[in-house]
Amino acid sequence: MDQQELEKRQFGHRARLALSSAQAGALDRQAHAARTLWNLLHDWWTMLPRDKRTLAAADAAIRQARAEVDWLGALPAQAAQAVLKTYFQAWKNCWERQAGAPEFKARFRTVMSVDVPQGRDLHVVRVHRRWGMVNIPKLGRIRFRWTKDLPVGSRADNNNRITGARLVKDAFGWHIAFRVQTLTPKPEPHTGPEVGIDVGITIPLTLSDGEQYDHGSWLTPKEQAKLLRWEQRAAHRKEHREKGERTSRRLTRAYDQIARIRATAKRRRDDWQHKTTTEIAVKYGTAVVEALTITNMTASARGSIEAPGRTVAQKAGLNRSILGEAWGRTVELLTYKLAHRGGTLAKVPAPGTSQRCSQCHTVTPGSRESQAVFVCKNPACGWAGNADHNAARNHLHLYRTGHALVPAAGRAVARRARRVKPATAR
Repeated sequence: MDQQELEKRQFGHRARLALSSAQAGALDRQAHAARTLWNLLHDWWTMLPRDKRTLAAADAAIRQARAEVDWLGALPAQAAQAVLKTYFQAWKNCWERQAGAPEFKARFRTVMSVDVPQGRDLHVVRVHRRWGMVNIPKLGRIRFRWTKDLPVGSRADNNNRITGARLVKDAFGWHIAFRVQTLTPKPEPHTGPEVGIDVGITIPLTLSDGEQYDHGSWLTPKEQAKLLRWEQRAAHRKEHREKGERTSRRLTRAYDQIARIRATAKRRRDDWQHKTTTEIAVKYGTAVVEALTITNMTASARGSIEAPGRTVAQKAGLNRSILGEAWGRTVELLTYKLAHRGGTLAKVPAPGTSQRCSQCHTVTPGSRESQAVFVCKNPACGWAGNADHNAARNHLHLYRTGHALVPAAGRAVARRARRVKPATAR
């Protein structure tokens, strides 16, 4: 096969680690050391004059700190260098206006993680149909759940290999997220049909051909009752905690139980999103969605002291429902799954797609009779149907009439091209 027919693909794979209590405690100490190192580096960086903020100076400061502070030595040297690299990249993203400035990492609001930047240090092998072994710095050989074929052993080379990993802790314990690089055949163009997709709350996904993808509650009634009970216990125990007082073990246990139940709901949502987006990517060649600004949609209606907002509780409930569906992640999954199968994902402008009739393409007042019913008030049309189905058809129509939005990367290239002055003849 020619080199031109191959493309490099990078993806991640997450697996559960089988740790003893002592090993889990050691990883906890490494994660706290990595978080504290970030905070120390942030204080050091912001206090220095700008002319002395260099990568070499930061590297020297980290080496000195690890030599002088004993508990920082729990963090492997390569992981400490990864903290520095991530922090410096965060500032680069800030300077390029792609993200905000790096901030202090609080103990209870930060995901505990440790980076293993070198894939050659992992020595991954498969020892059983269900289990594999990986080398973790300062812990040794650890078992992990084998649920996906990885490029190890004779199948590993420069083009197909594990480039690194990150150890992450959630409510269910420690996991390892492998970074994998492979060289795969370039997919042929997808010959499937085009489809418009509308996202919602009552019906999560509605397609322009009338198909709908729905799911039930992420938690069973028994789990919902358990979550409410633990939230009430946490609120009651928090009332007896003085400001600045250390969190009690009973309150910490309540928080852990709440996090575990919510993590269960998140796993079920992720599983549904993966299966649904895979089914859509296999069936359709082009998917068209509306470009939603979810951060603006979920803004609080609280207002200010001078101008307090109205229906604040109702808007807060709507915001929770929108965030619970994770529309942005659905689009992200659909984007890369379509690309891996030769398909494309397009975005169209969102304004007006829910009020416009998909049959006559006119906007008439009162057509949106309810959240679920659309009846065109144009006397010459009178089309009626599901409101989400109508919006999905509008998305597809906008795409076919040339109203697809240019991706952000394409706009940046266009801006740079306009800034380049044409060469003049000398």
